[in-house]
Amino acid sequence: KVLIDVPRSDLAEELAQSQTKIQVLQDTLQQVLDRREEERQSRQLLELYLEALKNEDSILSKVTESETVPRKEMDVVDTGTSSTSPSAKTALSDQILAALKEKPAPELCLDSQDLELVSKEDTQALASALRWDKQKAEALQQACDQELSKRLQQVQTLHSLRSTSKGKKTLP
Repeated sequence: KVLIDVPRSDLAEELAQSQTKIQVLQDTLQQVLDRREEERQSRQLLELYLEALKNEDSILSKVTESETVPRKEMDVVDTGTSSTSPSAKTALSDQILAALKEKPAPELCLDSQDLELVSKEDTQALASALRWDKQKAEALQQACDQELSKRLQQVQTLHSLRSTSKGKKTLP
């Protein structure tokens, strides 16, 4: 960098070379610096990409877990809601109900599995369990549906990026 910044005439005089040769030398040095900068930027992009892949893998594994677990719980919910006991009014745990009551935006605090449970819950049972009116419970379910859709879209986007990147196995 210092050799590039030195005036050509001073460098030519110091090295006892012509200014043309010094210009070629400075141009070559600048190209080397430019290439190094491009390589550094490429490494940073690659590191970011690899980090995104790791994050995608962890998100996909969480989604896979949440897709398998609710089905098992839904079987329990379906058989449990036919019961006449007061505790069978809602399939939501006390922890989920507490989060719904206490948090200003509970749909952002719940995991995807819990969001799915809330959105599939009977609106009247949800309103009763939370001691809210039906409109407030419907609004909560809509917010949970929207958040669940947003998360699904993010996973699909990451999946798309992953499949695109698999098509380009060799980097230039």
